[in-house]
Amino acid sequence: MLADLTWPEAGARAAAGAILAVAVGATEQHGPHLPLSTDTDVAAELCARLVAVRPDVLVGPAIPYGASGEHAGFAGTLSIGQAALELLVVELCRSATATFDRILLVNWHGGNIEPLRRAEGLLRSESRDVRVYLPRFDGDPHAGRAETALQLALAPDRVRGDLAAAGDTRPLSELLPLLRAGGVRAVSANGVLGDPAGATAAEGAALLDRVGADLIDRTRRWWPDVAPERTGT
Repeated sequence: MLADLTWPEAGARAAAGAILAVAVGATEQHGPHLPLSTDTDVAAELCARLVAVRPDVLVGPAIPYGASGEHAGFAGTLSIGQAALELLVVELCRSATATFDRILLVNWHGGNIEPLRRAEGLLRSESRDVRVYLPRFDGDPHAGRAETALQLALAPDRVRGDLAAAGDTRPLSELLPLLRAGGVRAVSANGVLGDPAGATAAEGAALLDRVGADLIDRTRRWWPDVAPERTGT
């Protein structure tokens, strides 16, 4: 973890070619049964899986706020909006590339995708080696079976299973125009898009394995070289 190092240790890791990975999540409602940190939790877990197999990766502190305006009206949602997230990522990566040659942003919130893509395009136009990982998976769009299973695999004590209930179960393609016009509140009173019923920790662990393997494979295609050994903590 980058935050555990001293500046000379961080410099030594950077000189050895370390990749800096940063989880990009959100603090937003995930129905009445999942914690507000769900997106950040999953992104951080993916970074942890990457660093477990790649000795040339350092994990920076996660970004716990994102563009979550579509979840306005649900208590606890803290959104900084698309423009602020884009600026934050641009300035963070400009600073980070003063130390690290390669930056990986690992995202788990759909509302972050557009500002992350714009930030990546700008940073790469400045000849900075920045990549954004945007996972793809089948399942309910938000706080449904997939994300409930993920949290059951990560931290089952944080899932309020007795409060889990279906929300709007229509396909995302049908919901998108309504979501863009009125946010999640317009289609789901409890904030769920999908149905968490039947979610299990085993299902969540299998999904983490699939997405984690994809992240590792994608990162190796972007940056195939691996530092031979760790330096520092």
